Amino acid sequence: MKRSGTSLALSNLRALVIMVVVAVHSVLSYLDYATPPSNQLNDPPYRWLVTPIVDDHRWIGFDLFCAWQDVYLMSLLFFLSGCFVWTSLERKGSWGFLRDRFIRIGIPLAGAVALLMPLALFPVYLSASADPSLSGYWRIWRSLPFWPCGPQWFLGVLLSFNFLATIVHQFVPAMGSWVGTVSQWMGKHPFRFIACMTFASIIVYVPLAIIFTPWAWISFGPFSFQLSRPVHYAVYFFAGLAAGAAGLSGGLLAIDGALAKRWFFWLLTAFFSFVLWIALTAVIMSNGTNAPLGVQILNDIAFAVSCATSCIFLLALFLRFGQYRAWWSDSLSEHAYGIYVVHYVFVVWAQYILTGTELAAFIKAPIVFTLALGASWLVSAGGSALWSGLRPAQVKVGAG
Repeated sequence: MKRSGTSLALSNLRALVIMVVVAVHSVLSYLDYATPPSNQLNDPPYRWLVTPIVDDHRWIGFDLFCAWQDVYLMSLLFFLSGCFVWTSLERKGSWGFLRDRFIRIGIPLAGAVALLMPLALFPVYLSASADPSLSGYWRIWRSLPFWPCGPQWFLGVLLSFNFLATIVHQFVPAMGSWVGTVSQWMGKHPFRFIACMTFASIIVYVPLAIIFTPWAWISFGPFSFQLSRPVHYAVYFFAGLAAGAAGLSGGLLAIDGALAKRWFFWLLTAFFSFVLWIALTAVIMSNGTNAPLGVQILNDIAFAVSCATSCIFLLALFLRFGQYRAWWSDSLSEHAYGIYVVHYVFVVWAQYILTGTELAAFIKAPIVFTLALGASWLVSAGGSALWSGLRPAQVKVGAG
């Protein structure tokens, strides 16, 4: 089936994003600022939630790479996830869509948190315990005041956004025509839309960042998220929902639209806004808790601006140049979701195995990335092939 230029561009962008996600987690062990976890898995403040394995070999270049990804990556993921929501709601109906979301997101989330995360974090216990055992690991795991979810926090937040979108679709009938109008307006006035999205992000992000700090997380049960960012992420999810409501071929995401044509402008704005944010962040980190409130507010505003410009730059870049077909990009995009769910197991185990080697950090990290991406890609592709093989049999039995 022939795909539109926008569909190809977003598919290839999704392939890039999943590689970046795996890359970020692959280099966490080698960050210069990383603090080794305590000797016990169940000792607060649970630093292993961010950096499960901390290697003796570090490189500050990875800190800069992760800083940029932390600014925009998850917001872009929420935007891309939202692009397909409204058309799917219109096609399947509210409850059909919600049922499919619980099957596609809820079940993998439960399985990953219940099964994959204990497997992924076992190396943390092995590196901290003098006499490790499965029974000892399970005893400590059960004593934790939460069930670690790792990268799957994203799925929990995404499921809640899908649920909210379903409620709006079901109980606010006029929303359909309003979303369509907004989607058409976005296509005609992309810069106004970007300004509105950035302003909304500033309004919802800055107060929470001041109250909770930009880095504080909360964990309860199998759920976890940064206290300063859930409403910020909602802005991007629903912006993506509006962008995709009129279809992918027109409006904001048109391959010949104003967004795509001005990709170089967005490159420059993304670069300079990130430099501003990183400079203000350096000032705050050097002052610690004594950083002036005005500097903190400017830093949080710079974060929101850098996030918006980086997201828009990557969208514009792929809308302009990302309309190509390649087997590896198609396959990565097709299996991106499965890779996201399972990759963390391979990342942490690879980092743990390499801790005993004397390789430099900039050599270890590519090894971890290659092993984790390759293994999770194979697992995801194999799972999809197995599921596809089972589906005809199920249909045949049902028909009989």
